[in-house]
Amino acid sequence: MTKLWGGRFTKETNKLVEEFTASISFDQKLALEDIEGSLAHVKMLGECSILSPDDVELITEGLLQIKSKIESGTMEYSVEHEDIHMNIEKQLIDLIGPVGGKLHTGRSRNDQVATDMHLYLNRKTKELIGLMNSVQEALLLQAKDNVETIIPGYTHLQRAQPVSFAHHLLAYFWMFQRDKERLQDSLKRVNWSPLGAGALAGTTFPINRERSAELLGFDTVYPNSMDAVSDRDFIVEFLSIGSLIMTHMSRLSEELVIWSSQEFHFIELDDSFCTGSSIMPQKKNPDVPELLRAKTGRVYGNL
Repeated sequence: MTKLWGGRFTKETNKLVEEFTASISFDQKLALEDIEGSLAHVKMLGECSILSPDDVELITEGLLQIKSKIESGTMEYSVEHEDIHMNIEKQLIDLIGPVGGKLHTGRSRNDQVATDMHLYLNRKTKELIGLMNSVQEALLLQAKDNVETIIPGYTHLQRAQPVSFAHHLLAYFWMFQRDKERLQDSLKRVNWSPLGAGALAGTTFPINRERSAELLGFDTVYPNSMDAVSDRDFIVEFLSIGSLIMTHMSRLSEELVIWSSQEFHFIELDDSFCTGSSIMPQKKNPDVPELLRAKTGRVYGNL
């Protein structure tokens, strides 16, 4: 792979593109999920007597070694091997020999990548729910200390009615509560296993899809193999919920920016969330809420 663009670009450009693509930059995010899915798959193959106990043990040991390299950051990826699945399979064969190729028995990269995405989104959704719990706890803490703090309530950016600052903050608590419940409900559709669906119509090997699903912690399996490998609804649903979360985050961030201005001066943000000016010493710029507000567009764009 010495020339990517047929001479249309300089050698330096080709080298930069080579270095970037050689990292398998997007697929790397699925590395641990790919190992997790493979460990369950090979265990199931052994239980179904499709692979021998010796083969299962050898493949499992190899996968665990690769997992350790991924977790330590020493795993090397190459675009020569196309994607994360083939990178791991190549490393496995290099470690344990040709028996590593038996790991692919009874599955396709189609159901493999679909399984990886389900596992990845399951993990990320649960992490996000945990983070939103932390945001809600922070809001509750501030609300508890400010029940008697009175601020103007605004409509059309005009002063309307006096309100408790706690009441205002708890409006966001309930917005995030709905967002969190949407995430929790979406897990019903994330936790379906496509493993065993093959390229689109299953496999002739006598595999046990329900056992693979059980080993991976899925709630159920897809009843239709073609739907299993083509479904991306659960990702779109997550991005939709993410866009609503960012709508609420952006709204809160905007209020923090306004409230911390000299014109309003309702709050003071800690220095750790702000920066100074490059030339005007009296300024304290609310960078963190500004950046959070700005990143909303990225999530909308992803949706």
